[in-house]
Amino acid sequence: MAVSLPMESNPDVMNKYLARLGVSEKWRMVDVIGLESEALAWVPRPVLAVVLLFPLSDTYEQHRREQENDLKTKGLQTPKDVFHMRQVLSNICGTIALVHSVANNASEIEINDGLLKNFLKDAEGLDAAAKGALLENSIAILEAYKDVVHHDPVEVQDTNETPNNHFVTFIHKDGHLLELDGRKILPVDHGQTTPEKLLEDAAKVCRQFIEREPDNIGFNVVALVPSE
Repeated sequence: MAVSLPMESNPDVMNKYLARLGVSEKWRMVDVIGLESEALAWVPRPVLAVVLLFPLSDTYEQHRREQENDLKTKGLQTPKDVFHMRQVLSNICGTIALVHSVANNASEIEINDGLLKNFLKDAEGLDAAAKGALLENSIAILEAYKDVVHHDPVEVQDTNETPNNHFVTFIHKDGHLLELDGRKILPVDHGQTTPEKLLEDAAKVCRQFIEREPDNIGFNVVALVPSE
């Protein structure tokens, strides 16, 4: 099993990683410098996905358990056209967030022959848990991230540390804003949105994450947008 490195919410490193995976350089991750309308207006459009980095805490874990219990009670299932996978290894939530961002926009993003294209082909027809297990065994994908960060020494972290941050992805799908989290059994539906309002509606949910953690500053948001 490959030793995984925790990912930083750093668009430059993320973009190098995506390129290594075979994602077209016509798309890139950029920082979202603020969650108010003035700051959101600076983000290039269209926005295909929003990725939030936030601190893991007891408050979040309680919220996650309540959310999962609600999902179970409602008997919901993942829509067939949504790519969602469960997280197995502790340090790969960043990779999962990027895969969620790209895989759910495969009709818009060209994925060249390579690691990610092969992974997505192998994942066809698998449930979320099996997709997560497949990623765990996709050593080349995890090694590719290590190779990228080893060229950016400031990004290399102690892999023995317990991860205290987590990534989730927000996408538009069939008129709804979905939160994709590898630590949750199902996508979370946050209500109606449109491709044009994805960023603004995802920002509202991101603010809810922040409001639950008034004493914490460990939040960061990036978006998947056109390179030009």
